[in-house]
Amino acid sequence: MTSCSPLSGIRVFELGASVAAPYGAWVLAQLGAEVIKVEKPIDGDDARHWGPPFWQGTGAMFHALNRDKKSVTVNLRDENECRQLLDAIIQTGDIVIQNMRPGKAVELGLGPKDLLLKKPSLIYANFGAFGHTGPYKARPGYDPLMQAFGGLMSVTGEEGRPPVRVGTSIIDMGTGMWSVIGIVSALRERDVTGEGGVVDLSLYETSIAWMTAHTAAYHSGGDMPSRYGSGMRTIAPYEAYECKDGFLVIAGANNSLFEKISCALACPGWAKDTRFKTNPDRVKNRDTLNTLITDILIKKPRTHWQAILDDKGVPNAPIQNTGEMSQHLQTQALGMIQEAPDQSIKLTGMPLSFDGERPPFRSTAPEIGEHNNEIFGENE
Repeated sequence: MTSCSPLSGIRVFELGASVAAPYGAWVLAQLGAEVIKVEKPIDGDDARHWGPPFWQGTGAMFHALNRDKKSVTVNLRDENECRQLLDAIIQTGDIVIQNMRPGKAVELGLGPKDLLLKKPSLIYANFGAFGHTGPYKARPGYDPLMQAFGGLMSVTGEEGRPPVRVGTSIIDMGTGMWSVIGIVSALRERDVTGEGGVVDLSLYETSIAWMTAHTAAYHSGGDMPSRYGSGMRTIAPYEAYECKDGFLVIAGANNSLFEKISCALACPGWAKDTRFKTNPDRVKNRDTLNTLITDILIKKPRTHWQAILDDKGVPNAPIQNTGEMSQHLQTQALGMIQEAPDQSIKLTGMPLSFDGERPPFRSTAPEIGEHNNEIFGENE
């Protein structure tokens, strides 16, 4: 591969706001596509106002999701402006991504059937909350609702305490990622047949997909999946343990690693103890084992135990905050935190590289309607 912009020459119209569709469109932009973000006049995408923190008057989260894009404004209540957008899509677009409220795109004549009738080669990524069919298909939805409804909150956090949301918009962003997989697959199909098509996605389906292991356990006749804090239902020891100065995650995913953990903590007899001999034994006696481990680790700082565990070949990692993660030498070596060309802001890059080259930070998030003349002027 000679370029880290494999989608160069592809134009995307993003009729999206908030997180899911904008994140999917951002991935496409990072892959080299030209992404035209369609926003409402004056206020633009709601995410522009999510904060603090703000950077140059715009929410930091908006910058993270919308760098490397162009922005146009369209009053969707104005027939002339809607027609102008429709013409631009038909004349120049390859892909449409939309996550407006259920049914709105169809009402405006911007739904998949209308657009594909006019341009059969178009690829249309149709985002929804609960899916394109079923009794809930017309209901709106947001990330925390889907973490709840899809079961994710039922297995996140600690048993006996209130449910908690995963600390990032994992459903929104996951749906955006699935959209890219679908879109790239549809582009490949279009290369063969010349025909586009509709890629349907929903937040609810993504939420269910993240429950795959828990669903398998439930349908295998096991107990109802529940919450295990930083741990995992089926493996022990495999969670965060408190040290003198913070928490250290230790992953003892098999008998060999558990034996190494036992030696590292100067308790080689654990590996032969009938309570801990096999992983099912350790899972059954999880609470006892965790107490024994914590009673030892709490006496020394994390770096002390990291050195010992590393020496024994035991996978481990301290729980880092955002600052520690950003400043870590491994993060810096990977170049995952990228600086804008004008050095005005740092944002997270795309977590993949092409022949060792990560897609670059090309431009900061656009101003509202910054590219109206460029995009709509070319169709006059």
